[in-house]
Amino acid sequence: MGKPIFYEILEKPATSCVIGICTAIWFYIQKKNIGYSHVGLSYEAAVEGHYWRIITSAFSHVSIIHLVFNMSALWSLGVVEQLGHIGLGVEFYLHYSLVLVVLSGVLVLGAYHVLIQRFKLEYFRRVTAVGYSCVVFGWMTILAVKQPSSKLNLFGFLSLPISFAPFESLVFTSIIVPQASFVGHLSGIIGGYAIAWGLIHGMNNYWAVSMLGWIIFLFMWSLKRSGAFDIKFLEIESVTDPSLPSVRFLASGNGRTLQMTSLPLAIVGTFVDHGKFPNCSYMYFQMVLYQLIRLFDTFSSYLNVMSKVLMYRSFATHLLIGMVPYNFV
Repeated sequence: MGKPIFYEILEKPATSCVIGICTAIWFYIQKKNIGYSHVGLSYEAAVEGHYWRIITSAFSHVSIIHLVFNMSALWSLGVVEQLGHIGLGVEFYLHYSLVLVVLSGVLVLGAYHVLIQRFKLEYFRRVTAVGYSCVVFGWMTILAVKQPSSKLNLFGFLSLPISFAPFESLVFTSIIVPQASFVGHLSGIIGGYAIAWGLIHGMNNYWAVSMLGWIIFLFMWSLKRSGAFDIKFLEIESVTDPSLPSVRFLASGNGRTLQMTSLPLAIVGTFVDHGKFPNCSYMYFQMVLYQLIRLFDTFSSYLNVMSKVLMYRSFATHLLIGMVPYNFV
């Protein structure tokens, strides 16, 4: 008789958390009636600046069958968390799950770019990848290299030798589910071999938390930039003042023309009355100084936001790993 599910959850805390997150996201997507095309990763969307989809696509699923199949395989692969004696374990699992999410997404986009630009296969411009299976295939590959004697159990009754599981699952999935992303699954396998063979290594708590911080920042920045979601605190106030003369470039044929807006009439009249209009360098000095002060004020606001981000990241680092020396690799 197997262990109660509660004890297995305690033995696989990271896997259990990921399954919980993916399940919660699936329920949210169903409740809000969000289509997978709105959260999935495609070349067309990436070209438009929707880089945040690299993250949302990994944790979103099309259907309950899609979710159950991926989470069942992930639960079986959670044995990685119990293999600390061979260099794996919970920390390794957390660090490289983060790497696999980003790396598999980047590899998928790279493959689409080659297929579209080099082989002129425009079909892949609109293909949308969605699901955690890229990461699942990555862990399947890592376990096949690190622990080839293991078995992959699916749904409690299907057992595959882990050493052949990555490519068996790749072929099996492509035949049974033609809509499955062959490129996405293959990207996960490539990422898994890169980690298992040590081509990607050196991840520790410091680099994992730093990477997570950058992912969150770039995620929010791309959300704001793409217009998918309005994030107020990322607004940067304009430093231009309509009451002052400004300088801009205008396109003229093949070249560019420098143009300056006219001075306000009241200021012009004042200078003409006093016969000082030709010598207005002092006024421009004031204008430049004023613009620099405005620019400095905006930059100070930006630094204030960044200092808060760094403070929260420092707090999260201490909360997760305690007051321990950082190990730079």
